Amino acid sequence: DLQSDIHLVEINEAFATVVLAWAKELKADLNKVNVNGGAMAHGHPLGATGAILMTKLVNELERTGKRFGLQTMCIGHGQATCTIIENLSARPKL
Repeated sequence: DLQSDIHLVEINEAFATVVLAWAKELKADLNKVNVNGGAMAHGHPLGATGAILMTKLVNELERTGKRFGLQTMCIGHGQATCTIIENLSARPKL
């Protein structure tokens, strides 16, 4: 369940409609999405967007102590990739 399992989401939103359509379809909590601003706010440098989004996601997971983050990247021609990362320091103690 996206709402409970994923704590932060970074979406490569070259266009605002991408995020809005995704959020509508999945009923996503927009308070978890691009919490420090997305590509439209920070710029969209060709070839660097993926590294920038991943760096923002890792830093925010560490800063907030949250556990799981999801990053999406469009790659053209209607395709996309998705990566889920885990902040190991936020794992429950056994």
